[in-house]
Amino acid sequence: MSDGLMAVKPIIGINTDFRPSRKEHAALSFVAAGYFDGIAASGGIPVILPPLADEDDLVRLLDVLDGVVMVGGSDLDPRRDGYMPHPSVRPMDPRREDFDRLLAKHVCARHMPVLAIGSGMQLLNITEGGTLFLHLPEDLPRAIPHKDPTDLAHRHALLVERGSVMERVYGDGEIRVNSMHHMAIDDVAASFRVTARAPDGVVEAIESVVEEWTAIGVQFHPEAETASALDAKIFEEFVIGITGEVPEMKLVA
Repeated sequence: MSDGLMAVKPIIGINTDFRPSRKEHAALSFVAAGYFDGIAASGGIPVILPPLADEDDLVRLLDVLDGVVMVGGSDLDPRRDGYMPHPSVRPMDPRREDFDRLLAKHVCARHMPVLAIGSGMQLLNITEGGTLFLHLPEDLPRAIPHKDPTDLAHRHALLVERGSVMERVYGDGEIRVNSMHHMAIDDVAASFRVTARAPDGVVEAIESVVEEWTAIGVQFHPEAETASALDAKIFEEFVIGITGEVPEMKLVA
């Protein structure tokens, strides 16, 4: 969408998780409210994207969007990228993964503004030619815990790079972010640079090095209830990256 046609508030698509029908419920698409609340509070208009099968329909949607948020969720299926399966992997539903991979392909081809979170960041990196660790406790035995099944509010420190969006979000001082993953970026695609790491070196944030491509990826979850007020500013920085203007922040009840 050209600058002349862009609305005052950018329209931002958000992909959804998918759960097939079960005895207790029909098939459904769903997304955590933190994603669309974060966009709305930062001056964007969120639009929910169901897992469409028709590529032409997706292209039509992207033509009217100003940006995309790729949400987190279950694991990407390693077999789709040539890896052997790992017993720790809990793949997302194939219908969602089919759509997510199609979405990522078109977002990257267009250099469309994108904020990718959790497995969304992992998929963004893969789509641009990067690789993944499938299970940190085995691939990096000396890594700090990045997931605690007994503590959904598990957090660890974050080390940010100067001159990055992450530095603008967090500034100086001690930073701690939520952590609930066992897969992570290994080789970083050439389109990105690392802008935050955990103390053990695990990649926690990436940003585009491609001119005029606003692309931000974070391994942690700024949309979650365990996020801090600073974490939520990542949505604001994403909207600024689309519009070039600082939005008027609104509180979401």
